[in-house]
Amino acid sequence: MFKLTSLNLNGIRSAATKGVIPWIETTRPDCICVQEIKAQQADMLDKFDVIDEMNGYFQFAEKKGYSGVGVYTRHAPSDVVIGFSPNEFDAEGRYVELRFDTPTRKFSIISCYFPSGSSGEIRQAAKYRFLAELHPHLMRLRAERDFILCGDVNIAHTNADIKNWRSNQKNSGFLPEERSWMTQLLEKETETGGLVDVYRVLQPDTTDACYTWWSNRGQAYANNVGWRLDYHLATPAIAALARREHIYKDVKFSDHAPITIDYDFQL
Repeated sequence: MFKLTSLNLNGIRSAATKGVIPWIETTRPDCICVQEIKAQQADMLDKFDVIDEMNGYFQFAEKKGYSGVGVYTRHAPSDVVIGFSPNEFDAEGRYVELRFDTPTRKFSIISCYFPSGSSGEIRQAAKYRFLAELHPHLMRLRAERDFILCGDVNIAHTNADIKNWRSNQKNSGFLPEERSWMTQLLEKETETGGLVDVYRVLQPDTTDACYTWWSNRGQAYANNVGWRLDYHLATPAIAALARREHIYKDVKFSDHAPITIDYDFQL
């Protein structure tokens, strides 16, 4: 089995103080995609650039203490693609793609951190620009290779993916336009869709058990008032190989929980 984990760290230094490194060493994923590193390259060297013998590949935000994504892997990639949006979003550190190509296969693992629009109209507009730019990029990738995109998508797709769906319909992360973008991306056998929400293949009916993010306000975590914001989005051939999923909630490393899926293949 190929074990692939995705986790928004909400700061790698913070998560490290809460035990994320020993947890990774115990669970031993083949790859782990991380988001919101909130660090620069100098902060990572000799501390977090290698974890449990996995080499890390990163895109850091220009702004210190902000965003940043990475992929740690036990397997040497054939190529590394840093960023997809040179005109705007690469400066925010939101996309790393590792390619594991062979003469008979083209396959990528992507760590991606979608913008949040919760701070106001300016960032919500940026989020819509990000979605508009990412969609055709993913369609071009789908046309030429298999891939799994792991990340904090900052969108709860359906009513089952959020505790208080009625009261959140006008809030960023559950707006109709955002959810429609996800629906289009996941439509089967269309030129503008064709990706698969892997967790929902394995767990089509879960509600309370599916959440991966909880607000720090009030008692959201204690009362499981959560959102499912963290996804594995895969091309169909790879999604069909998913066998098991697990959202780890025993220890809280950040405001997100890690989601791990086992796939029936090897790199």
